[in-house]
Amino acid sequence: MIRVMVVATSPVVRAGLSTVVTTNPRLTVVGSASDLDVLAIEVGQLQADVVLVDLSGNFQQAVWEKLLVIQEQQYPLATIVIVEELDSIDLETALRSGIRGILPSTSTESEIVAAVEAIAFGLLVLHPDAVELLSIREKVVTNPVQSLTPREIEVLGMLGSGLGNKAIAKRLHISEHTVKFHLSSIFQKLTVSSRTEAVAVGVRLGLIML
Repeated sequence: MIRVMVVATSPVVRAGLSTVVTTNPRLTVVGSASDLDVLAIEVGQLQADVVLVDLSGNFQQAVWEKLLVIQEQQYPLATIVIVEELDSIDLETALRSGIRGILPSTSTESEIVAAVEAIAFGLLVLHPDAVELLSIREKVVTNPVQSLTPREIEVLGMLGSGLGNKAIAKRLHISEHTVKFHLSSIFQKLTVSSRTEAVAVGVRLGLIML
């Protein structure tokens, strides 16, 4: 039996997703939560195998950082998210934060159930449209100034000040693992492979003031 926890702001959506999950006799809903803060408190006690999170109509970039923190505090979660617009999601960042499945809100009941089962068995699930977006983004040169999040720009500035991961973590009140997550994202977006290169590019782009 695969134990599933459902997370959605709307109680109607929570009930609907719970009903969808229980249509499969191999799946059972062990609990639900209205947001990620409640998930963080209850997921360890409920020992869910898969967490199904509805982000449609309520998506914020900070959700990836929150999910990463939950993974650090609890244990690696097999998490699948449902989003309203696939092209509004930074897929690379989502995957680095531990997401193992991404589906659009237009997904059918059978697609959701199949995704939950697949993720429970350790597979990665992406909707075909999401895969297509990945291939398109590989061919598009983005503006790193626009794509860096405010927190990433903040971390980049601290790199420019010569702070190490531990010092950055202490100043921002986050874990060192979360700092590494931000650095990985910064390196990818700026197409660099070291802290020195990141600082140099940051200065050139006007993101770091010396």
